[in-house]
Amino acid sequence: MEIRTQPLTSTAFAPFGDVLEASGPADMMINQGMCERFHDRAHCVAEGGRLGISIFRAVPRNLPYRLEMMERHPHGSQAFMPMSEHPFLVIVAPDDGGRPGVPLAFLSAPHQGVNLHRGTWHGVLTSLHPPGLFMVVDRIGTTPNLEEHWLETPITVI
Repeated sequence: MEIRTQPLTSTAFAPFGDVLEASGPADMMINQGMCERFHDRAHCVAEGGRLGISIFRAVPRNLPYRLEMMERHPHGSQAFMPMSEHPFLVIVAPDDGGRPGVPLAFLSAPHQGVNLHRGTWHGVLTSLHPPGLFMVVDRIGTTPNLEEHWLETPITVI
């Protein structure tokens, strides 16, 4: 099976999470009118823990990409914001009876990030360019918050 990437838009991504970007008019001006604030752009959840900010460094991958495993976090959302202007690959899938359904692949635009809703099946962080640095906001807690599902047949993302 092959799936083709599509542009990352708020409408297309809405069932899986929030697109993080400074688009459209700002919600307010702050800092003596010198800073636009795009306010409250993600619904973040940390059930049984707290929200933390981490930095991830992902080894860049290439297209076509071989998707072999998907994961989800049942107790918290997970936001990824690139720390460079390079696009990255975002793979998500609806839940299909406790397993990932048919995945969708999105290619971000420069300056876009995503916030995955709690329980959303997704591929691993897939940087396409060095340095692969991302700020990640997710649940920090002492109880497990990861479910992995290995696909019976890998999927090629083009």
